[in-house]
Amino acid sequence: MNIARAIVVIGGGFYGCSVADHLARQGANVVLLERSSDLLTRASYHNQARLHNGYHYPRSFSTAYRSRWNFRRFLQEFRPAIVTDFTKLYAIARVGSKVSPRQFEFFCETIEAPIRPARSSFLDLFSPRLIAAVYETQEYAFDAAVLRRLLGERLAAAGVKVRMETTVVAVEPNPAGNGLIVLDHLGNTIPADYVFNCTYSGLNTIQGITPTRTTLKHEITEMALVQLPPDLEGISVTVMDGPFFSFMPFPDRALSTFSHVRYTPHSAWLEAPDHHPNPYSLFDTVTKSSAFGFMIRDAQRFMPSLEAMKYRDSLFEVKTVLVKNEGDDGRPILFEVDPHQPRIVSMLGSKIDNIYDALDAVNTYFANRIE
Repeated sequence: MNIARAIVVIGGGFYGCSVADHLARQGANVVLLERSSDLLTRASYHNQARLHNGYHYPRSFSTAYRSRWNFRRFLQEFRPAIVTDFTKLYAIARVGSKVSPRQFEFFCETIEAPIRPARSSFLDLFSPRLIAAVYETQEYAFDAAVLRRLLGERLAAAGVKVRMETTVVAVEPNPAGNGLIVLDHLGNTIPADYVFNCTYSGLNTIQGITPTRTTLKHEITEMALVQLPPDLEGISVTVMDGPFFSFMPFPDRALSTFSHVRYTPHSAWLEAPDHHPNPYSLFDTVTKSSAFGFMIRDAQRFMPSLEAMKYRDSLFEVKTVLVKNEGDDGRPILFEVDPHQPRIVSMLGSKIDNIYDALDAVNTYFANRIE
C-alpha cells in the first residue's frame, strides 16, 4: 500500500509517533504536531510501564488474546526498551476477587499464557489468610525514555517533520480544494489531505473535529514511585481481580510504580454529549496530593514486608477510557472517522502493545477510501 498524501498527525505520544512513522513509511508526507517540548511526555510516560501479556484481562478475552498476540511482536520490535530482569507474580485474593484461582488458571491455559505455581520463597511473601494462590508469569516492563529515543530515530529516518510546542486549535476545510487546513495557537496554518487526531484525553477539544460518538471517561490518576524493600527487589506483583494493588519496575527512574485500584483514581468524570471541557486544563487546576498512605496501609495486609516500602515521588496524569468497557475491563482502541469530514480520524490508544491494532485500522481505513 502506498499513501502519497500530505497528512498531519496531532499528538506526539506513543500512538501519534507510531502512526506518523507508519504513514511516512507508506509514502505519505507527514507532519507531527506536539504541544509539549518533547515526545512521549504525558500518558505514554506517566503510566505503569507494563508490557501486557494477557494476564490482566480475564474478563475480556478479546483484550487478553490481542495482548498475547501483540506481546511477542512488541518485544521483538522494541527490544532495547524492554526490561525483563524481574519475576512477575500474579496473586488471587481469597475475598473480593472477580476471578478464582481455578478460573485464572483456565483462562491462562485458554490464551496460552505461561503460568506456574509460585515457589515457596515467593509464597512466603504473602498472607495466606488473604491470598488464595500465587503464580509466576511472563510479563515485562518498558523504559519510556528509551522508547522516546527509538521513536525519535524512526521519525527522523522516515522523514517525518516534527513540530514541538505546537498546540492545534482548529481543523477547517481548505477553501482551495478538497483537503483540510490545520491551525495552531500562533495562527500558523498547515494544509493536509488527512488529519489523524491522536491527542488521547484531548480528542474532543479541537474545533472542527466532531466529538467522538463513543462516550469517554476521564480520570485524574496517581502512580506512586517507590523504593522496594530488599526482600522484594527483582519482584513485581499484581493482585487480581478487584480493589487491590500492583507494583512494577519503572526503569527510567530505577524505581517501581505502585498503584491501587481503589486509590490510584483521584477523581473521574464522563463527557457529556454537548459539553467537552479540556481534561488537560482541568488537570492543571487540580491540587495533587498523594494517596500513597491509603495504598500502602491496605496493601501491606496482603504482603507484610511492604511496610518497609519507601515513597519517593508520584506521577499524576489524566487517564481516558471508553465507558462501554467499564464492566469487562477491556482495553480496545478507539478508531472513529469523523462523520462530517471523513478525512479526519480520531484515535484513542489503550495499552501500549495495542499499537498494532491501531496500525491495522489505519491500513484498513486507507484501503477503503474512495477518492
